[in-house]
Amino acid sequence: MKVINFSEQNSVINQYMALLRDKAQQKGRMVFRHNIERIGMMMAYELSKTLDYKAKTITTPLGSIDVAVPVDNLVLATVLRAGLPFHQGFLNVFDRADCAFVSAYRMYTNREHTEVGIHTEYMATPSVKNKTLVIIDPMLATGGSMAAAYEALVKTGRPAAVHICCVIAAPEGVETVRQTVPEDATLWVAAIDPGMNEHKYIVPGIGDCGDLCYGEKL
Repeated sequence: MKVINFSEQNSVINQYMALLRDKAQQKGRMVFRHNIERIGMMMAYELSKTLDYKAKTITTPLGSIDVAVPVDNLVLATVLRAGLPFHQGFLNVFDRADCAFVSAYRMYTNREHTEVGIHTEYMATPSVKNKTLVIIDPMLATGGSMAAAYEALVKTGRPAAVHICCVIAAPEGVETVRQTVPEDATLWVAAIDPGMNEHKYIVPGIGDCGDLCYGEKL
């Protein structure tokens, strides 16, 4: 699996990441969601450079010209609920893509909240057979949710290419995904942090992305 870590290079994504991480800036949910969305747009633009292109003749008011346009059939798959603003950033760029939604979420399996299981109960998706599958989830901690989403989606068919897109990842999550997806898949991530705490949250991370986007859950 190829890993593209944007924190290893200087770009405006670093500014958006600084705003996401700053607890003093996290009080405004709309601004927080907007920065997640902006990272999605930037990441989608970079991913677009790896797609296949074909010349298409375009007629203008004064003539015609051949323009190279992408020919991949994309499916943008989002892990609910934290993935929604990140998904919107990708959809702003790939506005003709099909979309899929999977509810794969963590459930603590012990009273101390140190052991995590993954529960999947809902999926709405087109077939991903022979398509370019882009799975979008901002936080890649243990990797369990991402692995569950991938395994559920590929039951509809084998994709031609697989891209995993995250805002922040932990090394454990990267390794889980590496063992789950095909060898030629690509992981796109804005930053890879050192690890997780005892509750399986990425450290230093940003906190609970879903709560910061939409409010605390029961």
